[in-house]
Amino acid sequence: MELRQLRVFAAVAEHRTVTAAAIALDLAPSSVSEQVRVLEASLGTALFDRSPRGMRPTAAGERLRPWAASLLEGAERARREVADTQPELRLGALETIVATHVPAILGRLAGRRPGLRVEVRPETARDRLLALVADGDLEAALLLDTGGSLGDLGFAAPDAPLQFCDVDTVPLVLIAAPGHRLAGATRVVRADLRGEKVLTNSPACTFWLRGQQLLGSDVERVRVGGVHVIKAWVQQGMGISLVPEFAVTEELASGRLTRLAFATGDLSLRLVWHPDREALPDLRELLYAASAVTGQAPAQV
Repeated sequence: MELRQLRVFAAVAEHRTVTAAAIALDLAPSSVSEQVRVLEASLGTALFDRSPRGMRPTAAGERLRPWAASLLEGAERARREVADTQPELRLGALETIVATHVPAILGRLAGRRPGLRVEVRPETARDRLLALVADGDLEAALLLDTGGSLGDLGFAAPDAPLQFCDVDTVPLVLIAAPGHRLAGATRVVRADLRGEKVLTNSPACTFWLRGQQLLGSDVERVRVGGVHVIKAWVQQGMGISLVPEFAVTEELASGRLTRLAFATGDLSLRLVWHPDREALPDLRELLYAASAVTGQAPAQV
């Protein structure tokens, strides 16, 4: 096996057609087809099932995929070290997390690996983040979830066998204007909120999904935009909202907003990665740096 053959194999396995793989690799389609044929001949087995709809890895092809990813990554690491270039780790995160949690993780990571350069990619869509991790375009991603499985918050997890580690908890709070009818109550339950307007973002939003679990159809949801807009509208008495506590710390302390005594539970700050990347030393360093929030090393590595 040659690295160029493995690189072509990985591209065809990802893009599922010779033409798409050729475009991604900037090669002629005939060259891509030839490299696949030579690799299959050297291994003595078919790596793809070919059909008019494209090429899908056979069982042997699926077994080769993690090996190809590992060998190609090892070759890239060797190239960087020999060429004395600075290593890079690609970390994705939801925009709110980039501002609030990523800086501390990067600080701890810099202490463990001073020479490691991290590219942080903010994303507004959770599905986009997960797809980038599943496709290998990101080594790992940070998002918010809950429960024992990826997607228990209510979103669809990708088909790829992603791994995750919960590295911190994110408390939620149900906020209202100081003059709200329930502002002074010592305990608020779901029935007390029936008929309320809950200000939120899109149905794919983390806090929409958590609100759906907690409040169901007892409330009216009003889409108004991001957290900054939500806070402003709640202060004007235009509704209540479920938001992360870190986003309203100042407003709660100053009395511009009030916390309703409703049991919201916490979300988990979840680091997600593909099993193919677990052998990367840089990823292991990231996992330990992120897990330092709770003082526990991730069980999966």
